[in-house]
Amino acid sequence: MSKQESANDSQRSGGSEVSRAENKTGTLFPIASPIGNLGDISARAAQTLAGVDFVAAEDTRVTGKLLAHLGIKKPLVSYYEHNSRESGEKIIKRLLAGEDCALVTDAGTPGISDPGENLIRQCIDSEIPITVVPGPCAAVTALILSGLSASRFTFEGFLSTARKSRFDHLEELKTEKRTMIFYEAPHKLVRTLDDMLGAFGDRRVSLSRELTKLFEETKRCTLSEAAEYYKTNPPRGEFVVVIEGAVSTVAQEINLVDAVNAVRAYTDAGLSLKDASGKVSAETGIPKNKLYKAAVSST
Repeated sequence: MSKQESANDSQRSGGSEVSRAENKTGTLFPIASPIGNLGDISARAAQTLAGVDFVAAEDTRVTGKLLAHLGIKKPLVSYYEHNSRESGEKIIKRLLAGEDCALVTDAGTPGISDPGENLIRQCIDSEIPITVVPGPCAAVTALILSGLSASRFTFEGFLSTARKSRFDHLEELKTEKRTMIFYEAPHKLVRTLDDMLGAFGDRRVSLSRELTKLFEETKRCTLSEAAEYYKTNPPRGEFVVVIEGAVSTVAQEINLVDAVNAVRAYTDAGLSLKDASGKVSAETGIPKNKLYKAAVSST
């Protein structure tokens, strides 16, 4: 075979690595991965993982288990908060050279409260194509489970560990009317709930952990009840905290009047004032003691 014939064969089969780099920029594929149940991986996500040249992972061990579950073997590169700058530059070079890369976080959607957003921004600045493969997201899953308003909501991620930044953040949100979603680690949850109670008052809250796993749990109560509960029941696992937005003073007064009327209806049906207040508190999120006192003062 002549050199010309060999070159023609190479072009027909896709060309050499050199020609590929000259003619094509790779694509970054941020891929949502299961937040607990491996069965939640989509067919498109699996197909994309199988088709890329390499995978950038927050934790290569975690992603390695996912790939093994799917029967896929791919080169893995580490990309997490403390190496994002150095590793990101290397990933960008490979993308510019024509390789396709899947971006995977430990769980959920890349770019949501993880350094993936930095890599995505770098790709945009370098005019590298990006195709998102959507899927599981802990924030949205917990919002749906909360039963709080999902028509308008705001994702606030993790609160800062720095005291001033933390309180400034909460102070800014005191009048936020949309439902608020936070992520929190178990060892910081009690402190966070106390801080939220101080900033927001005693609002309804939903706390979800172990989402999609065997021991999935969602606790719906008020901030004061949650703070008290987790002081005697040590929290385990990563939490998604969903808090109702601010309600106007007039609306609060109207809600309290309706709630007291509901307490009276239960007492008329035979419940004690204490039990009726507890039942309406569970239904409305208004603190039981507040309902009890309001019901007593209105008689």
